[in-house]
Amino acid sequence: MTMLFLVSQSHAADRELQLPEQLQQGQLVVGHAPKGAKIEFAGRRVLVGDDGVFVFGLGRDAPAAEKLHIRYSNGKASDIVLKVTRREYETERVNGLPQHTVTPNPELLKRIERERARVAETRHRNDAREDFEQGFLDPVENARVSGLWGRQRIDNGKPMAPHFGLDFAVPNGTPIHATAPGIVTLAEMGMVLNGGIVVLDHGHGVTTTTIHMSRIDVKPGQKVKQGDIVGLAGATGRATGPHVHWAANWFDVAVDPALLPKAGTITGQ
Repeated sequence: MTMLFLVSQSHAADRELQLPEQLQQGQLVVGHAPKGAKIEFAGRRVLVGDDGVFVFGLGRDAPAAEKLHIRYSNGKASDIVLKVTRREYETERVNGLPQHTVTPNPELLKRIERERARVAETRHRNDAREDFEQGFLDPVENARVSGLWGRQRIDNGKPMAPHFGLDFAVPNGTPIHATAPGIVTLAEMGMVLNGGIVVLDHGHGVTTTTIHMSRIDVKPGQKVKQGDIVGLAGATGRATGPHVHWAANWFDVAVDPALLPKAGTITGQ
């Protein structure tokens, strides 16, 4: 359950600010602010909903102390120092990947860069919708976790970027569900690394992504409800076998899907 505490400061408005009791690297942080408050985090103005809800992401290597700036409706402002718990990440070696996806030739690399740019573009959206407040379910039911978020990857012997996803080992053709209500911003088969990919926007810069899909059942612009089937699991793209790679972001900040608030746990509205 997402526990909230009241941040005590020198005036009453501060005592209405609510944040999770504990923060750690890779966490999507959902808080609530008093009416009329304006918030900035990491140089970005953060949307604050009519109910006071706001959200921001702590990256994989976020420092031990982060700063949240809040300006209240009465004109007073505070910089609140957030203590962030450090995490340890293991190294994971993955062999048997299609070699052209690990060491692509120059032409294929250009295509990969174009595809990455298209995915990144979907994470610029900043809708006032608050679909993320419903909390999140896993994209597949009762599945074994086969790959953890944040691990340093060595693919076919080559050091790569960290693994910014949570992997579930499931048979080919397993239904993949929308983890929260949202709008489809990308739905496409055939990407070099991602294979079949679906990106869902949940408002306030929060997105979730599933890749390596064998089939896609939704279209860009489509609204989905939590639990709707968006497609089927597969082994397309850079994969050694069928599984679901589930990623989550706050804009361009990758966060750990395992730390997303569970359905029905967000309180303080």
